[in-house]
Amino acid sequence: MTTWKIDPAHSEVQFKVKHLMITTVTGQFGTFDATVEAPGDDFANASINFETEVASISTKNADRDGHLQSPDFFDAATYPKITFVSKEVKKIDDENYKVSGDLTIRGNTKPVELNVEYGGTQKDPWGQTKAGFELSGKINRKDFGLTFHATTDTGGVVLGDEVKLLGSVQFIKQ
Repeated sequence: MTTWKIDPAHSEVQFKVKHLMITTVTGQFGTFDATVEAPGDDFANASINFETEVASISTKNADRDGHLQSPDFFDAATYPKITFVSKEVKKIDDENYKVSGDLTIRGNTKPVELNVEYGGTQKDPWGQTKAGFELSGKINRKDFGLTFHATTDTGGVVLGDEVKLLGSVQFIKQ
């Protein structure tokens, strides 16, 4: 079994959601951890465990970040972590995988599927073996209890329901 740990200094975990249905707001989490256990150097049939600290959310706007941590959204005081545990890692071809698993946000666990592109494996200048991945997926925020709703003066929607999940991550072979 090969163990890989995420390299947070060379990784990003982001989300995107429509605001007023005319632009997209991007947020990211600054504190996260992940481990991959793979039967070999190939990541097929691996198991993945990921968690992030809700309080590390950043949308480059302190007021919005505070609102996102409030009970209107993530309720960071009650639910301080978001977690993902894989159920299946399926190799599609040499560069693409489908990862399915359980995502837990605000105490609500739902199945999700992520598209993962394998960028390759390299040794860094310090002799560590690193593997890189780009991942993407979509969820409906309301499925996870993120049901905050507001409308504009004309009845328009302030916040979209679909949330795009994005990650650019490097893992270090242990």
